[in-house]
Amino acid sequence: MSEIAKTPQTPYYAVIFTSERTDADTKYVEMADEMEKLASVQPGFLGVESAREGVGITVSYWDSLEAIHKWKQNERHLVAQRKGISDWYLAYKTRVCKVESDYGFEKA
Repeated sequence: MSEIAKTPQTPYYAVIFTSERTDADTKYVEMADEMEKLASVQPGFLGVESAREGVGITVSYWDSLEAIHKWKQNERHLVAQRKGISDWYLAYKTRVCKVESDYGFEKA
């Protein structure tokens, strides 16, 4: 089964979250798993892809800027954001993009 998010016809939006982690691992994995589950039930959520080898990159897909804004303001997500700044990240960058085109390939 593919780990690539199934996204709809364009346009839609992507939030690219890139991070460098500290050595502190106090419940990071648990919180990351919780955030993925919580995001997946938010209105407008379309999918997520994530990879980490040194620099971590998580891309979440959304149907609107309004859905992204509501996710950013989610109470539990705000807790995770504060914990990331205080404990888990040396640096991070968030980019919000409008996806105008996508294409791909998948073996049957």
